[in-house]
Amino acid sequence: MNKCGIFDSGIGGISVAREILKAKLFDEIIYYGDTARVPYGNKNESTIIRYSLEALEFLKNFDIDFLVVACNTASAVAVEELRKEANFPVLGVIEAGVEAIKNEDKNSNILLVGTKRTIKSGKYQKLLQKNGFKNIISIATPLFVPLVEEGIVEGEITDKIFDMYFEDIDKEKIDIVILGCTHYPFLSKTFKKHFPNAKLIHSGQAIVEMIKNNFNITPKKETSIKLFSSDNPEEFKIQAKKWL
Repeated sequence: MNKCGIFDSGIGGISVAREILKAKLFDEIIYYGDTARVPYGNKNESTIIRYSLEALEFLKNFDIDFLVVACNTASAVAVEELRKEANFPVLGVIEAGVEAIKNEDKNSNILLVGTKRTIKSGKYQKLLQKNGFKNIISIATPLFVPLVEEGIVEGEITDKIFDMYFEDIDKEKIDIVILGCTHYPFLSKTFKKHFPNAKLIHSGQAIVEMIKNNFNITPKKETSIKLFSSDNPEEFKIQAKKWL
């Protein structure tokens, strides 16, 4: 496998691309951010599926032979439709995120955060319950996406939004925080500040482990990356390269 396509609604999936790039699993990564329509998390299911299939068609132009859906919302509702249209493996980040904690204590207190659509889909919750986890708090935190898109990942504004979303939670009792949106790893420092005892589950690291464990891929000497977006491509590349 030589070319990996990755797509997200915006810049958040760069957190996944960065980990795959570091792991050198492919010769080339083609990244597509649908910045003209970010975020996907407040769209209806049929719209998300349509956007996801359009992203797939764009990436097919580069003869990719692997696809990572670096968007939890698209992973929640569109992965099966994408698999019908692809003749290569398609991996979503939700399965990878749950796989990453399968050996943790089943009585762990888990906080799941994501977009409205990801949380409403129930896909994470069902997979976690299927794996024996019982103590799950799910909270939609849609304001985190525009924060990351604007590069506001620490400071007074971010802290106030965290306090608003999590005011009713005993933060010190949370054992695991699942970052159920690929934008959220860029807020890791703030998550660690507010949840000092929690293990953060990062989609990028989880997907790398899933690829290594399930596909016979020999690490490459180097991996290159090409960046594309549906709006403001030059601005997108500048911001993406900062995160990479």
